[in-house]
Amino acid sequence: MMPDRIAFQTGLDVLIADDFGALMGKRIGLLTNPSAVDQHLRSTYDIFHRSEAVNLAALFGPEHGFMGAAADGEQIGAAVDSRTGLPIHSLYGATYRPTAAMLAGLDAIVCDLQDVGARFYTYIWTIAEIMAAAGEHGVEVIVLDRPNPLGGRIIEGGPLDPALASLVGRGPLPIRHGLTVGELARLINAVLLPKRAHLTVIPCVGWSRDLVWPALGRPWIAPSPNIHCVEALLHYPGACLLEGTNLSEGRGTAQPFQWVGAPWIDGPALADHLNQQGWPGVRFRACAFQPTASKWAGQVCHGVQAHITDTPAWQPVRAWLGVIAAIRRLYPDDFAWLAPTDPAGDHHFDRLIGSRTTRSLIDSGAPLAALMIGWDAFCAEFDAQRQPYMLYRERPITPITSEENS
Repeated sequence: MMPDRIAFQTGLDVLIADDFGALMGKRIGLLTNPSAVDQHLRSTYDIFHRSEAVNLAALFGPEHGFMGAAADGEQIGAAVDSRTGLPIHSLYGATYRPTAAMLAGLDAIVCDLQDVGARFYTYIWTIAEIMAAAGEHGVEVIVLDRPNPLGGRIIEGGPLDPALASLVGRGPLPIRHGLTVGELARLINAVLLPKRAHLTVIPCVGWSRDLVWPALGRPWIAPSPNIHCVEALLHYPGACLLEGTNLSEGRGTAQPFQWVGAPWIDGPALADHLNQQGWPGVRFRACAFQPTASKWAGQVCHGVQAHITDTPAWQPVRAWLGVIAAIRRLYPDDFAWLAPTDPAGDHHFDRLIGSRTTRSLIDSGAPLAALMIGWDAFCAEFDAQRQPYMLYRERPITPITSEENS
């Protein structure tokens, strides 16, 4: 039986315990946001700027900004930190990659962000852009590792078509990749970058691949505004695909990534239809909601809430793709894919799912199995590819003796 709490340390905790040894004598830039805290819930930013051992010289912010308050997709400008007077360079605005001017005078950039374990979450690709620039300019990159909150066992989803590369996916990872930020940085640095960065990963202590976030005994701090609870996190690798449709994914409500709906849906009928499909680990319940922002703001939406009933059996990418296909089939005159808005003309759904064919298959009414052809083989190949870059293994299973059972 899994214990309620696991004694572990993040890379930040390890760095503090080592008296910041990896940063000694270096001018440091820091990529972070409020999701990065130590075991006492002190932010990495606060710890660094208060420590005499850290020569903090610049700050960097990813999507949602250094303060983590900006909406998804909102472009963010440069700023000056009011507490330290240091520049805050935005890597989600005029540029995604640090410029030479941003890196000038820095010996290393420390990256400390809580990831969510999905290919299209932009933080891992912001770190990839930092590594690419750092490799060109001779700046060290230090990643303070954090657990993959979905665990490290399960891999799910298909590959990314290189033609669809963007900040929601620059490399051929499955949607649910099962790697930590530090492991991903090692893989990306070795496999995807033309010039490797000088990369240092400070691993967690006490984390293993079988552990999901609730087992860690630490509060969940939202890494972005709409993943504010563990339930939303568990849905996100699949429910984020709704962003590419005219369906509300619950943004602007209390249950983002758990609700799906639109004004023209019959919620009870949809719930019955989805439950008859028999997706493992989930039950769908009819609901109604009124978003205050994003799609269908101010209008009452009808749809379903997905309730996870068995976390180990839950397959969010497959299940939510099935939800989209079902709604497309049931409401062909109302459902729509969001039109392309980027200069390349790519549909957002295509960039998220990683393929230009899945959308057309759904439109044609193809069976669900056809949407996922090749996924298992690809995931097996990726599992073999990731092995050299993995820092953590699974804990051995300890048999329960008759005395322990008594």
